[in-house]
Amino acid sequence: MRESGKLAAAIEILHDFETRRVPVKTAIADWGRHNRYAGSKDRAWISGLCLDVLRRRMGVAALMGADTPRALVLGALRFMWKIPPETLGEWAREEPHGPGLLSKAEEAALAGDKTLDDSRVADVPDWVLPMMQRAFGDAAQKEARAFGARASVDLRLNTLKAAPEKSLTALKKIKAKKAGILETAARIKAPDPSVKAPAVTVIPAFNKGWVEVQDLGSQIVTCAAGDIAGAQVLDYCAGGGGKTLALAALMNNTGQLYAYDRDARRLKPLYHRAKRAGVRNVQVCNPAGDGLGDELRGKMDVVFVDAPCTGSGTWRRHPDTKWRLSAQQLERRMGEQDTVLAEAAPFVRPGGRLVYVTCSVFKEENEDRLDAFLQNHKDFSLAPVLPAMEKCGVLAADGAGLIAHCETKDRALRLSPARVDTDGFFVALLEKSE
Repeated sequence: MRESGKLAAAIEILHDFETRRVPVKTAIADWGRHNRYAGSKDRAWISGLCLDVLRRRMGVAALMGADTPRALVLGALRFMWKIPPETLGEWAREEPHGPGLLSKAEEAALAGDKTLDDSRVADVPDWVLPMMQRAFGDAAQKEARAFGARASVDLRLNTLKAAPEKSLTALKKIKAKKAGILETAARIKAPDPSVKAPAVTVIPAFNKGWVEVQDLGSQIVTCAAGDIAGAQVLDYCAGGGGKTLALAALMNNTGQLYAYDRDARRLKPLYHRAKRAGVRNVQVCNPAGDGLGDELRGKMDVVFVDAPCTGSGTWRRHPDTKWRLSAQQLERRMGEQDTVLAEAAPFVRPGGRLVYVTCSVFKEENEDRLDAFLQNHKDFSLAPVLPAMEKCGVLAADGAGLIAHCETKDRALRLSPARVDTDGFFVALLEKSE
């Protein structure tokens, strides 16, 4: 495809996204099904452009003086991809595929040396900004803008199958390097938006189970479980099993790991993933089968709760979700968080621990939920997270120091792109009295 056609395609996709309110990946896939002439490189270019538009939508709109799909696409190409105005004009007017001549207003908006920093907007919905301010204070705008950056491809080096050094050597071809903070984390720099990300899942090291694709933040919060070798551990919201596999590696296949999720469909990938990763100590407790037996109540050393949430911490990777988020959705997630905390707590043994995790940065889904939980569960109390992490066995020598500034006043952790270059995560540790 010529650039004129790809420009028009991105405008069409974003118009569909706005009209139908579907995930942007759905809009992209639907466009692809109706335009099969587009090659993989063309689709990567178009997809990367659409995602970048949604990452910095408000900033681009402020510079363009309009927020139509056409204005946003032109603005993203100019201010994010650094395409000269003259080139954009050529692409737009090229017949028969271009979207049409630039208007005088568009030419004026695209001219000059403006940057997105000149827009002075936070690039989150207006109703969300107060929640960002509550979570981050004076740094809210800086934090919000950091969620508009492209994310790296992060990998967890699976110590059940290979030593970290061996896995890193195998990953040289895809230019992965140590990520820092954890000895078992690797990172591939965020690719150019116009090209496809490295195909990690087809390399031999992945198929051998040596590596898993997992954001560094997700790996860090899993370490809040601490020293769990030989322990009885319940992953209460296991889903597809990313954190389940990380917990199994921390346990070095010792003890017993129970993986449960209220939605049986979400557990389906875990069976294959656990086999590939060499996990031998996991028991999947499928609600479609026997589920969680009463004999497990009060017996778990650690209950890990990766609670359902709005996903505000994943906006770098899924920027469309911040524009589709509603107050009603937030309320539903808060209710679900209260429910899973109340359901999971009885499985913690006296003297045991409950790890509460979300991929959201909002206090409404984190501190507020814990406050509500503690009011009704006087046998639990908050404990500092970092000392537990230091016992997990995979924290790098300087790891604790690098994430110490993410501590909240209650000594939980709130990770963010601006602070530690990870997705946004919250993790708190609760101890049950003897």
